[in-house]
Amino acid sequence: MQNAANLEVTGEAMKLAICAYRVTGGFPASERFGLTSQMRRSAVSVGSNIAEGCGRSGNVALVSFLHVALGSASELEFQVALAANLKLGRPDEIRELAAQLGRVKRMLTRLIVALRRRPDKPTDC
Repeated sequence: MQNAANLEVTGEAMKLAICAYRVTGGFPASERFGLTSQMRRSAVSVGSNIAEGCGRSGNVALVSFLHVALGSASELEFQVALAANLKLGRPDEIRELAAQLGRVKRMLTRLIVALRRRPDKPTDC
């Protein structure tokens, strides 16, 4: 078992979730059980899967959970685009969320590639 807090991407995933909560806090009440809830679940899932992967043994398991985290990030990417097209939320906050999401997706992708190159070596998380 390793500590997810040692990975930089974990901190960025935390920022992503906080940003998603802030953005969706401005959505209409009619979206509380719709897009608001879905975006928040997707955003939380990114960091949660990073943490769960670090709680497993070995890089193979970690990479698997990082792929799930990347999938959740891609799901959130669609939801952010939908919110923007529906003109939900403030445009500057939507742009900030999209930028943070891009950072997290790039970091996850780089980490997955790096771990695949050394599947049996311990990670820093």
